[in-house]
Amino acid sequence: MNTQQSELPEQAGRKVVIVTGASSGIGAAIAARLVAEGHQVVAGARRTDRLRALAERTAEAAASSGGGLQPVRLDVTDRADVAALVQATRERYGRLDVLVANAGVMPLSRLDSLLVDEWDRMIDVNVRGLLHGIAAALPVFTTQGSGHFVTVASIGAHQVVPTGAVYCATKYAAWAITEGLRQEADPSIRVTTISPGVVTSELADTITEPGAAEAMRTYRAHAIEPDAIAHAVSYALTQPADVDVNEIVVRPTRQR
Repeated sequence: MNTQQSELPEQAGRKVVIVTGASSGIGAAIAARLVAEGHQVVAGARRTDRLRALAERTAEAAASSGGGLQPVRLDVTDRADVAALVQATRERYGRLDVLVANAGVMPLSRLDSLLVDEWDRMIDVNVRGLLHGIAAALPVFTTQGSGHFVTVASIGAHQVVPTGAVYCATKYAAWAITEGLRQEADPSIRVTTISPGVVTSELADTITEPGAAEAMRTYRAHAIEPDAIAHAVSYALTQPADVDVNEIVVRPTRQR
């Protein structure tokens, strides 16, 4: 990331936002919406080609809104990588207002399939990745006396389904960590959990177990678009400073 100093002037409602997992799906939709609303978005993910394409797609909206999107390669499982991104963002823009912890993976499988490497990957991305973001941004928010954590969890944080034991466990952990952060953090720091239901995304593409993949095709027959989740994030960010939206659950009307 280019750390050349170019502080962003404070303007009412305009925020500096890091979005992880921004290369596709919900993360890309969140980044695009926030750029269109005039925010400066630092979009982090491993697939930098996707991020560059996202920057191109949002360039017109950025020009008209005064926002912007900076693509940055990021691996949330690397604690030093996350810390460096937060530091570089603060150096470049003078502050960090929001961290949207969206990066996640979902290779569902039955426990008796013993796909331990995939379990480890979910724990690394969905849980450790979130903790790395908190560890990097919390001191910044505390020093500033303001900041907003937004965690993208899942409806899986509230229910367990066959093939989803480990995934749901990681998302419950994400919910629990974020709720604990809300209770412990200084009142000047806002904390929000967004729990999506079935959303059109690439998450299911990582499923390698045939039975789980087939079940997911049926389960995802009725899905909402990622911008529905982006809209929920926007709602949480635009509330007055004394209003903390703790959790929003968003799912298709046909998902029961």
